[in-house]
Parts: sequence; C-alpha cells; structure tokens
Amino acid sequence: MTATGEIDTKLLELLVCPLTKGRLSYDGERNELVSEAAKLAYPIREGIPIMLVSEARQIEA
Repeated sequence: MTATGEIDTKLLELLVCPLTKGRLSYDGERNELVSEAAKLAYPIREGIPIMLVSEARQIEA
C-alpha cells in the first residue's frame, strides 16, 4: 500500500486470484482486490491483501 491508501501497482501485477489464477483489479472505494472471472472480491486489511477464497465476498455480475 502507498501512503495515499492505494495498492502498489507492482504488487497488483504479481497477485492473482487463488481460484482462477486470473488478474485482479483494485477497488479503492471498498479497499478490495476484485477477480471478475471468479466473481469474488478479496479484502485488504491493514494494508495486507487477504487472498483466501473463504474470506472473499461474492460479487454480482
């Protein structure tokens, strides 16, 4: 995370969805990493992405 609360772009390039192995996008409003392929949003807590499917929130299409 940067000082402005945004996720580091290099970190975002390295992280993938643990379920689909696909790309993630950052939702700054909800502070989540979103996998469109899996329809899941992974929370970021205290600057740490929680990349567990069991912790992810289901998103609508």
